Amino acid sequence: MLFLMILLPILGSCLLAISNFKANLVVAKITSLLCAVTAFFINVIVAVKFDYLYKGFQFIHNLAPGFVLGIDGLSLLLLLLTTFLFLLSIIFTLCNTQLRNLRMFLALLLLLEGLTIGVFASLDIVMFYIFFESVLIPMFFIIGMWGHEDRVYATFKLFLYTLLGSLLFLIAILYIYFFSGKVSDIGQLTYILSNYLSLTAQKWVWVAFFISFAIKIPIIPFHTWLPDAHVQAPTVGSVLLAGILIKVGTYALLRFSLPMLPEASVYFSNFVIILSIIAVIYASLISFVQTNIKKLIAYSSIAHMGFVTAGIFSFNKYGISGAVFQMISHGLISAALFICVGILYNRTHTLEIARYGGLAKTMPKFSVIFIFFAMASIALPGTSGFIGEFLSILGIFHYSKLFSVFIAVGVVLGALYMLFLCKRVIWGVPNCDLIDCNLNKDELFILIVLVAFILLFGLYPYYILLKCLTPFIEQLSLRNFIL
Repeated sequence: MLFLMILLPILGSCLLAISNFKANLVVAKITSLLCAVTAFFINVIVAVKFDYLYKGFQFIHNLAPGFVLGIDGLSLLLLLLTTFLFLLSIIFTLCNTQLRNLRMFLALLLLLEGLTIGVFASLDIVMFYIFFESVLIPMFFIIGMWGHEDRVYATFKLFLYTLLGSLLFLIAILYIYFFSGKVSDIGQLTYILSNYLSLTAQKWVWVAFFISFAIKIPIIPFHTWLPDAHVQAPTVGSVLLAGILIKVGTYALLRFSLPMLPEASVYFSNFVIILSIIAVIYASLISFVQTNIKKLIAYSSIAHMGFVTAGIFSFNKYGISGAVFQMISHGLISAALFICVGILYNRTHTLEIARYGGLAKTMPKFSVIFIFFAMASIALPGTSGFIGEFLSILGIFHYSKLFSVFIAVGVVLGALYMLFLCKRVIWGVPNCDLIDCNLNKDELFILIVLVAFILLFGLYPYYILLKCLTPFIEQLSLRNFIL
């Protein structure tokens, strides 16, 4: 099933790329939608058949030497997020008639989906590396071909940052291979590295891993590519970048850095948490002065991912559970906010916050939904954002009371800049370009679905916290990981 989830979107992408559907664009739309829907429902079937009590990998497919697939609770959550957001992104794209060369755009989306699924399903570190770096290719073209005015600069900046991380990750993998003689079995590799690799060697491998993963997250000072990429990317590009792709870095920390290099992870924990606190406070302060709404949400993503990395390195069940919950929650909320921005951009063709205003009068339904997403972003109780941030801060409190005070400041700053954004966008003098431009049925459907899931996980976090994450955290404990 996992292989089919990877193969189906990639085959659909190839079909769209090589076939001439210009004469009948409807066929191309149906093909892309069918692939996304099928991948999502296969994922749902996997979730139904998943054994939530088993502490290990399931649905293992040993397709070839060096190509092993399998998932645990952590992988399952991110796969569900991936297939769900790609399905919504394709629906949003099909409702957007302003895109040129829609067939090729859909082909790149499907290719990106298949590669991203491969990232979360790989149990071989080399295959993970291939998928990990390959997701850059379709995103490179999505931003470079369908982005805004400065898309070339943003695209090459993204490429150069990722290239640096790729080289370091590759060097670390080669060292691991020469040390252990294997890279295919993550379980055995984790046992060998955590028990037999010296602390000095662990530190060097950890640094190589960390820089590569920190660029993807991104963590300050490796963050400067993200605001530019978001501003220049088309709406769906921003949705997938914030909703899924930046989660690849934190997933890699949980999958490789912590269990394989536990002593080095503990050694560098204070360093990472301090960086995370700086990221939360710095990104929140920078958000106050932004005039571009996409750049503001991009910096808010950096702040929210700071909670994730701090929670991961708190080394207790509260922090790690909160970090993973925040990854899922932020995926939904950031995707929702960028879709809202895309809806506004389609009507005004501007990202300047000053050009909006008065939406409460001109777009009342949109205004209510936008305020809800903003409140979820600032961790309003009852929304998924509250669960993730609360548990992350609780985990940091158990690690260090001083650190928890500093990172809690970020919660206050986040509330201030989001409320300030709502004040400028929702109230004020109405923009004449937005008169009688309320949501259409397709846009309303997409946003209502996101509202429902944000409320569901906020009011009933049982599925994520207990069913999926408890066995994963217990498995970390069995690997002599410090909790």
